[in-house]
Amino acid sequence: MRIYRSKRFLQAYLQRLPLENKVGFVPTMGALHEGHLSLVKNAKNTCNTVVASIFVNPTQFDRKEDLDQYPSTLEADLKALQKAGCDVVFIPTVKEMYQNQIVSEVFDFDGLDKVMEGAHRKGHFAGVGTIVKRLFDIVKPHVAIFGEKDFQQLKIIQKMVEKKQIPVKIVGNPIYREADGLAMSSRNVRLTPAHRKAAPLIYQTLQKAQKLFKLHAVKEVENFVIQTFKEQNLLELEYFSIADETTLLPTDKKEKHKKYRGFIAVFAGSVRLIDNIELDY
Repeated sequence: MRIYRSKRFLQAYLQRLPLENKVGFVPTMGALHEGHLSLVKNAKNTCNTVVASIFVNPTQFDRKEDLDQYPSTLEADLKALQKAGCDVVFIPTVKEMYQNQIVSEVFDFDGLDKVMEGAHRKGHFAGVGTIVKRLFDIVKPHVAIFGEKDFQQLKIIQKMVEKKQIPVKIVGNPIYREADGLAMSSRNVRLTPAHRKAAPLIYQTLQKAQKLFKLHAVKEVENFVIQTFKEQNLLELEYFSIADETTLLPTDKKEKHKKYRGFIAVFAGSVRLIDNIELDY
């Protein structure tokens, strides 16, 4: 497994690959778990060369304490990537990616960034778009794989690729979960024992909402979720939204031929957790 910290040296290596070589790309912020590694394995199944990046991107954090507290486990990450079959790892510095101007570019995501995470985390998706676009420019992958836990991010990256006409196929990978249902996240390591024990309620509530959605009105399902979190004191609901999968706009009624998804954000103490689930009826 090759490791590069310079985009110039990384590009020089990638440019020497045969033209027919298919490059798969998995961008990460490190602190890797099985969910990340599943993206690498997925890429390995369909591509000749798999590149992963490890970069904690400052422009996508709306809270400085989140950036400061983001876990770093580089040595373990590199071992895990090698075991998963990764071929190349890119570990740039902030200066390498932003030079002396740590600011986001301006994007038009057709409103996908105005709801849910975008409404609660100012500037987050501009930061995501900025770093992903720069990484795509460096790696020039044929395929890039993202986890569906960040479903809104996945849709926004698809929109950016479409609008900027970037020649890369964006693939979504199913959410990886712990045995008790909690969506795998690098933030989970920051949970206190009490909050970790309570956190599976998030997915349990989504599963119940999924069942209710088949028979009940949207408002009833939303009220059920709100009430569930009111009845305990370790988890604080930030939002629950039933939204159109394509536009991500919240809906108040079910329409045939549309696909819906339930999106949730919860504070477990100071740790913010997100999850989502498909809703069929």
